[in-house]
Amino acid sequence: MTAGGGTSLADGAPAADRGDADRGDASPPTAARPTGEVVFPTREQYAAVVGGYRSAGFEMCADLCGVDYLAHPGRRLPEGVRPERFEVVANLLSLSQARRVRVRVQVPEADAVVASLFDVYPGVEAMEREAFDLFGIVFEGHPDMTRILMPEDWEGHPLRKDYGVGRVPVQFKGAPGPR
Repeated sequence: MTAGGGTSLADGAPAADRGDADRGDASPPTAARPTGEVVFPTREQYAAVVGGYRSAGFEMCADLCGVDYLAHPGRRLPEGVRPERFEVVANLLSLSQARRVRVRVQVPEADAVVASLFDVYPGVEAMEREAFDLFGIVFEGHPDMTRILMPEDWEGHPLRKDYGVGRVPVQFKGAPGPR
């Protein structure tokens, strides 16, 4: 048990200590936030940590998204967490316990691959495809890692901060011609 009443992530169960107790070497750093607990597992720990939260009663993955920190390489993160260009953020909810946890995993630009959570939370299927389509983050083990918003032949990933803006003219049906 940790000082906050949770168990260490070393055994796969989530820590609920809000970052004020010794978590051991195998557990990711945590940070206190007014909106709930935030954990920072490594890519290798990611699926196991989320599975631990699922086993501990977090019934829902409410959201999963990608973030591009190209313009913020020196952002503040807890000690021991190395900032990378991309981050995958999963928001887990326990309705029965009235708790929320945000799982933030750093994903390097040179190897933008992270484990899929589809086997733990099947509802993330479309959210992981969206992060792949718009950021180019690949979710290893996903059953259908294809584009979901952009055409299949689209080149690039439009929500990356280095993606060219305005390359494709927008055309509207019924729009008046040039004036």
